Amino acid sequence: MQILTTAAGLQAYTEQARQAGKRLGLVPTMGALHAGHIQLVQAARAECNEVIATIFVNPTQFNNADDFRLYPRVPEADAALLEPAGCTALFVPSVEEMYPLPAVLRFDFGALEQVMEGAHRPGHFNGVATVVSKLFHLARPHRAYFGQKDWQQVAVVRQLVADLSFDLEIVACPTIREADGLAMSSRNRRLDAPARAVAPLLYQVLSAAAVQVRQGVRPAQVQAEALATLAQEPAITPEYVEIADAQTLQPLAEYVPGRAVVLCLAAHLGGVRLIDNVVVDG
Repeated sequence: MQILTTAAGLQAYTEQARQAGKRLGLVPTMGALHAGHIQLVQAARAECNEVIATIFVNPTQFNNADDFRLYPRVPEADAALLEPAGCTALFVPSVEEMYPLPAVLRFDFGALEQVMEGAHRPGHFNGVATVVSKLFHLARPHRAYFGQKDWQQVAVVRQLVADLSFDLEIVACPTIREADGLAMSSRNRRLDAPARAVAPLLYQVLSAAAVQVRQGVRPAQVQAEALATLAQEPAITPEYVEIADAQTLQPLAEYVPGRAVVLCLAAHLGGVRLIDNVVVDG
């Protein structure tokens, strides 16, 4: 596995691979890798000749300075996980390498970013789109791999690819969970023991809500009951629970059979903000 630290180095590596007729898979990450990330690398390896993983804690997508400062950074451990999974190159740039000048371009994803994460984290998806655009431009992958835990992010990136005509395919892989149901996340490392003990409640609430949606319970009632259940746990401060169209991400007033629905939540637990989702197929 080659370690690349400069944009020029990444461009040279991927251009040489393309000229050799190889298919390139890109796995963008912010590091602190877990089994969910490794699944992305393995999926890329199964479909591509070259797998480029990136580790970059992108400052422009954080609207909370403490969250950025405390985000786990373990690059040596990450590298040790990537090579056995099939990663052939690792791109680990500095902030100065990715942003030699402050970015002034602004993305607007309309209704897609006016709900959930976009509503609660102003500027977040502008930062995501900026760094993802840079990585797509530098690496020119044939396919890029993302986890479905960040459902709204995947929707935004798909829109970015469509609007800017990036010549690549977005591949979304299922959420990987701990044995107790907690969605794997780099931020889980920051949970202390008491917080970790109650964290599975997030998935339990989503699972119960999904059953109600399948039974035809009105979304407003499902949402209210989910929030009430979360509120009963003193350690959890819910930020939102949304029942939305899986494609448009717009909140649903009524459940329409045959229409895929995504149930999303965000909550603070022990000073750590966690998100999760469950999809109910139409």
